[in-house]
Amino acid sequence: MKPRVLGMILAGGQGSRLAPLTQKRSKPAVPFSSKYRIIDFAINNLLNSGVFSIYVLTQYKAQSLTEHIQRGWRFGSFLSDYFITLVPAQMYRYEELGAVWYRGTADAVYQNMHLIENFEADYVAIFSGDHIYKMNVEHMLQNHIASRADVTIAAYPMPRGEAHAFGVMEIDDRWKVTNFVEKVPDPPTIPGRPESSLTSMGNYIFSRRALEELLDTNMAGGEEGFDFGHNVIPRALADGYEVRAYDFQSNPIPGQAGPNLYWRDVGTLDAYFEANMDLVSVNPEFDIYNPQWPLRTSSEFSPPAKFVHETEGRKGQAFNSIMAGGVIVSGGTVRDSVLGRGVRVHSYSLVDRCVLFDDVEVGRHSHLHRVIVDKDVKIPPGTTIGLNADADRARGFTVTESGVTVVPKSFTF
Repeated sequence: MKPRVLGMILAGGQGSRLAPLTQKRSKPAVPFSSKYRIIDFAINNLLNSGVFSIYVLTQYKAQSLTEHIQRGWRFGSFLSDYFITLVPAQMYRYEELGAVWYRGTADAVYQNMHLIENFEADYVAIFSGDHIYKMNVEHMLQNHIASRADVTIAAYPMPRGEAHAFGVMEIDDRWKVTNFVEKVPDPPTIPGRPESSLTSMGNYIFSRRALEELLDTNMAGGEEGFDFGHNVIPRALADGYEVRAYDFQSNPIPGQAGPNLYWRDVGTLDAYFEANMDLVSVNPEFDIYNPQWPLRTSSEFSPPAKFVHETEGRKGQAFNSIMAGGVIVSGGTVRDSVLGRGVRVHSYSLVDRCVLFDDVEVGRHSHLHRVIVDKDVKIPPGTTIGLNADADRARGFTVTESGVTVVPKSFTF
């Protein structure tokens, strides 16, 4: 019989380093690539891999994410094992402590162990909801089963200088994990590659028995047992469980030639901006146009994008850009940018290397350069943003270390 696999997406991240984009929404709910939300990539990875039973665990500022899932992600009601269901923090355990929210990634799963039991899962795929990548989870599952692992961790090689922000593994020649450390200043390196470390992507496949045993053991330890990276994985190694690393770059994506190399943790504004810019190059490393690996999202009932006016100095035009439905470029120029639904760019304006969320309006004679503009912002005619960092800060905008300016949602000029 085909094994029963349950998907659990950890989507409760607060995303404080993405503020102000996360001022009114959680990190997985942040828009990305004109029409998607960040969480859509985790959901699509599971669905495209044949995992149709998915719980989405939410916590902070979940309303935007809740509406997105409820409106855009649903199956018919006649197949009981086909579902995408939201699971808010319900204070399901710790009655003696009163109301307790999820206190870490492992605690989020522990508080919902009854869902795993009710589903009678053989394996549980626990994936992060806030990264941009494609992944054939079925291939990772088969690797997990073939190696008789208790835990399999998706692994990504990273420059050692950046690995201090992640969990890092040491492995033997069979990809068995021999050591795991979380966010240490001096991370171990890959043998023979002294400039690289093997980092955890925060994606795990657990055999159900091992997951139940490890969570029961760790939660009994009190405040030290709430996180997979800090607590559960080191405990699994110490207690003799079979922990394997899975080479993400060996992951085959149907319709995609070459190794699977693209994975981005868009946890900072600069990383988020650059990941959007990755999509508009002529030959993007991350291809969203692969029909054999469709990227679904909530239904869009907007009209097609439109470009109007063709006179000298007043042409509606765009170059190397991605646009959702309902965009109207009316006599302005868009270059190397990502535009969400319903964006309006009026005459004589220039939008250059920008990310504009839904229903942003750019007035005439405006100039935007390396700017992220959140939803429902009306930019007055003649406005310049992104060319003078001090002036942008004086207006109350966030300016990142690399000089990206962020205009918050519904900002009034």
